[in-house]
Amino acid sequence: MNGAVLVAVVAAIGNLLQGWDNATIAGSVLYIKREFNLESEPTIEGLIVAMSLIGATLITTCSGALADSLGRRPLMIISSVLYFVSGLVMLWSPNVYVLLFARLLDGFGIGLAVTLVPVYISETAPPEIRGSLNTLPQFTGSGGMFMSYCMVFGMSLTKTPSWRLMLGILSVPSLVYFALTILFLPESPRWLVSKGRMLEAKQVLQRLRGREDVSGEMALLVEGLGVGGETSFEEYIIGPGNDLMDEQDLSGENDLIKLYAPEEGLSWVARPVTGQSTIGLVSRHGSMASRSGLIDPLVTLFGSVHEKFPETGSMRSMLFPHFGSMFSVGGNQPRQEEWDEESLARDGEEYASDAVGGDSDDNLQSPLISRQTTSMDKELGPPPHGSLASMQHGSLAQGNAGDPASSMGIGGGWQLAWKWSEREGKDGKKEGGFKRIYLHQEGVSASRRGSLVSIPGGDVPADGEFIQAAALVSQPALYSAELMNQQPVGPAMVHPSETAAKGPSWSVLFEPGVKHALAVGVGLQILQQFSGINGVLYYTPQILEEAGVGVLLSNLGISSASSSLLISALTTLLMLPSIAVAMRLMDISGRRSLLLSTIPVLILSLIILVLGSLVDMGQVVNASISTVSVVLYFCCFVMGFGPVPNILCAEIFPTRVRGICIAICALSFWIGDIIVTYTLPLMLKSIGLAGVFGMYAVVCLISWVFVFMKVPETKGMPLEVITEFFSVGAKQAAAIKNN
Repeated sequence: MNGAVLVAVVAAIGNLLQGWDNATIAGSVLYIKREFNLESEPTIEGLIVAMSLIGATLITTCSGALADSLGRRPLMIISSVLYFVSGLVMLWSPNVYVLLFARLLDGFGIGLAVTLVPVYISETAPPEIRGSLNTLPQFTGSGGMFMSYCMVFGMSLTKTPSWRLMLGILSVPSLVYFALTILFLPESPRWLVSKGRMLEAKQVLQRLRGREDVSGEMALLVEGLGVGGETSFEEYIIGPGNDLMDEQDLSGENDLIKLYAPEEGLSWVARPVTGQSTIGLVSRHGSMASRSGLIDPLVTLFGSVHEKFPETGSMRSMLFPHFGSMFSVGGNQPRQEEWDEESLARDGEEYASDAVGGDSDDNLQSPLISRQTTSMDKELGPPPHGSLASMQHGSLAQGNAGDPASSMGIGGGWQLAWKWSEREGKDGKKEGGFKRIYLHQEGVSASRRGSLVSIPGGDVPADGEFIQAAALVSQPALYSAELMNQQPVGPAMVHPSETAAKGPSWSVLFEPGVKHALAVGVGLQILQQFSGINGVLYYTPQILEEAGVGVLLSNLGISSASSSLLISALTTLLMLPSIAVAMRLMDISGRRSLLLSTIPVLILSLIILVLGSLVDMGQVVNASISTVSVVLYFCCFVMGFGPVPNILCAEIFPTRVRGICIAICALSFWIGDIIVTYTLPLMLKSIGLAGVFGMYAVVCLISWVFVFMKVPETKGMPLEVITEFFSVGAKQAAAIKNN
């Protein structure tokens, strides 16, 4: 885990610079107004602050496509360069126009960092700690704000505070960020797989996970290239192969899936349970409840996963306590690097498709599927209809039902497996079918028959350990519907590089699951902004000064402006332990739970702010109430509504269009940010502080309802499984709507 934590910390420095800039402009704008005589021109004042937001919005319109084509790492490096250059220009700034240009460059850097850092961390982090690591940007952003407010406060105590120096110091940490991104950040392994660069992706994963065997996760990344497809829920009893095979009732024999443990001669078999899976049943009841229109079926579907699956332990640890890879069976498998070279030499001689793109580096050196079958060939001998190595090249020989399938841990207690099945074709001949299975334990292990006696169709031998597992079954990512139309000999398969060559397609955005995810992501981003947080942050010193907080520190001889900056610094300091708590709870309580529990506190603190502004209880009392309420609002915001929208948006989209989709969500984020920030000074003058916070309270109430109805829980689930669930949930919602 150390590798994933290190790259997450380095990447999150981009958000530290954003927080630094937010706090610096909030403090320095007090002095910019004086130098450029903007006291009577709130429009220009708002434009100076909002120019960085305009720049972020402009760069976001193309950042998604650039991230999907060029990669995540190069754009984060460009972001650090833009931060550095903008800091130098702001240090110079002879007039307001140059300052506006510098703020625009700064916005470009902010836009790239805010868009790409959550995506990068999500794509590199293990599912078990992905939420915690993706809360780091919120922590570093608040840490940057605290350091910046302290710096601005110290400068405000001097005789002639220099706003140019306040803004220009940004170039120093941005230079550090540039060096760290060059030295420590690898490219995202998911992006590398999407481009067919398999060997590079494997090497990055080995570095991030700190182990040699990453076969399971590599296979998962390949499966992430698929979008849409027919998916069904099934349920299996998994136990020792011999025990299930010895059962007299072998009616489900053709559907057996054989799983291998590392120990030689030890194998496990999964047998379908009669009836529908528990997930399917729960989600069906949820769908019936959703007919009233209150709760999205997707929320119920994800909720059934977390209700049925144990929080501790996993099928992986229970079945395979020393799980490495099924490829170690037999003990005489070559090392991955050796196999890569052998595969390249063998495949290059036989298949013309290998020559295509052969100059693109190593994209054909690690065809994962053929490695599985090569390993099984060594242990079990070739299948009756010939080698399965041709799976990667278009079509493969027909496999027998019951052939052993590979099974690998993919994080969060999930297993990735494949199975063969047969069906009658139109001409009466049997056709082979290749299915991908995501498995997860539904119950607890048992060593006695009685523990499974209540499971429909779950009669198992009394001895040995058995696991009840839910299965999400669908076509694999390398399945080609186009080739199926050409009626090949067996299941149509394509190599990852051929899938990657197609690149992101705008048509994928209209897939039901992707559209559903976009609705959730865009809705959260808009509501987050209109809850007013960024507007309040940018103008915290002025808001607190208007609330009279200068009275609290006037006896110390500190000016009203300096006292506002000091209060802002203390506010951001109090945020840090709140974010630390959120980091701990993000992968335990979950994203949805944190939102539902913290948004009511936001509403309460805003109502108290409104009452404190309307009721005159004395200057000192009003100032104290305003300060406590603002601190409470900020601390609860950074625990839920601050980090969760970005975390969810980085989790719910398929790999092939993740950059484009996250850019769409970020675009809505920045548009809302511009509106709130630009209009706040005008709103303060027109309806006052009470009216502003009253509007924010109403938006927070709407946000809670939206989260309750539409936002699912994604904790601990691999990204590829999340997108698969979105696809299923969207189709359920569509079916309910049509009926």
